Amino acid sequence: MNGKATAFPFIHTNFFMLKIGLLGVGHLGKIHAKCIQLAEKSYELVGFYEIDDTAARQVEESLNIRRFTNLDELIDAVDVVDIVTPTVTHFDLASRVIKKAKHVFIEKPITQTPEEAEELLRLSAEYGVKVQVGHVERFNPALLALEDMTLDPMFVEAHRLAMFNPRGTDVSVVLDLMIHDLDILLSMVRSTPTEVRASGVAIVSTTPDIANVRIEFENGCVANLTASRISLKQMRKVRVFQQDAYLSLDFLEKKAQVVRIFEKEGHQLPEGSSFMEIPTPKGEKLIHVSMPEIEPVNAIKLELETFAESIRTDTLPRVSIEDGYRALKLAHEIDRQIEEKLKAL
Repeated sequence: MNGKATAFPFIHTNFFMLKIGLLGVGHLGKIHAKCIQLAEKSYELVGFYEIDDTAARQVEESLNIRRFTNLDELIDAVDVVDIVTPTVTHFDLASRVIKKAKHVFIEKPITQTPEEAEELLRLSAEYGVKVQVGHVERFNPALLALEDMTLDPMFVEAHRLAMFNPRGTDVSVVLDLMIHDLDILLSMVRSTPTEVRASGVAIVSTTPDIANVRIEFENGCVANLTASRISLKQMRKVRVFQQDAYLSLDFLEKKAQVVRIFEKEGHQLPEGSSFMEIPTPKGEKLIHVSMPEIEPVNAIKLELETFAESIRTDTLPRVSIEDGYRALKLAHEIDRQIEEKLKAL
């Protein structure tokens, strides 16, 4: 989202459906299964693969989806594979799928390590397949409402707070929660991080439950991100400051507010809009406050549909494998710094 934001792709419906197979039907995998079924103009859900017999039987019975007990048989029968399994399995499964020249949708984080992600990046280029990473917050209505805005952030502040849930505590809060905001940040600030300063602490888990990081970019932008999974309340907010605007995004409530600064002279505000005058060293300015229209969407369904569109039109996926790699690499640098500081205590 640097410069003119790319218009959100129109989802065509007059193309052939892609055959898709689902790997993993745990909590999130079941949601993916339902969303694929809803995206009936994009996909034909051929079946799923799951090693847990109990979970597999539940999906077979409740959603009437065929279970494959042979992984290669499922991969061979489809055009696209949706990987919604534990992160530790992502690399092996994705590389196996890519080597069969099938397209891959893979949940975040893309792999356990940046080195694994880099290898998937190489393989996807070698075998000529598309890979999209499931950073679903890119499809949050609050962020989609800003699609037509020109973004040039100079300061970004993000808070992602969650109440404790044992699920997901096998990884740090950086890989569990903060990685969402790292991906959003990197999509907005198309510049290279030059300095990262992080701290964190483990409270109830064996990995950090609270983390904070300050990131400085080559273009001068500064970001301050905080993530916690032991909060008493939920919060998912991002604030963006740039020379001509202040943007407030609430990913939990799915709301956005835009505050813009205009020259008082020679600028006509829309009739009925909310504004105020403020004196500055450079003269009188106008502050214009707007609430972009929010259109409700099924974010997981939409990200899967846009992936189908990128395959059909041979265009870059909305959240590319490069995006997933960059977010993971930055997350690991943050975790590395936190670990070094904790060891020094």
